[in-house]
Amino acid sequence: MAKAAIFVIEGFEEIEAIATIDLLRRAGVETTIVSLGPERQVVASHKTIIVTDQLFKDFKPQGYDILIIPGGTIAYVNHQGFMDLIKDQAAKGQRLAAICAAPVVFGRLGLLKDKKAVVYPGFEKELVGAKIVNSPVVTDGLITTAKGPSLAFLFALEIIRLLLSKEEADKVKKGILLA
Repeated sequence: MAKAAIFVIEGFEEIEAIATIDLLRRAGVETTIVSLGPERQVVASHKTIIVTDQLFKDFKPQGYDILIIPGGTIAYVNHQGFMDLIKDQAAKGQRLAAICAAPVVFGRLGLLKDKKAVVYPGFEKELVGAKIVNSPVVTDGLITTAKGPSLAFLFALEIIRLLLSKEEADKVKKGILLA
């Protein structure tokens, strides 16, 4: 079974997180929600409260197929332990994904050099060394990026395609009536 971890921090974009979690779980991907805050309850950008599965201090990356970052904020870059985790996992060949403003994490860590990437409009300069493309979702090597909230379903479907298969992504797409 494929395993994904999705990380949330105060101010995260709820659509991007919840849609991704939901679609991954529909596809049978074991999905763990990890709080980067001091508590398992995390307040999203529009005041939705999500209860996570575990705290960052308890997270062990072994066995996960992908680490996912929803946007809504770039506060992720201020969490040194998280930044160290992403850098370390990238060095180990771990698949990574981020949507909206969250690809800034990859840019700040230098992980996008000479890679195609997208980000929420206005944050392009933060993707140091990236080849910015005009696409809703793009995967280059082991890194997937997407532009923003309305693209959360496409982002999640791309992750399903990468972890499982195009057929499984199409099955989930059909099940949610996405044309």
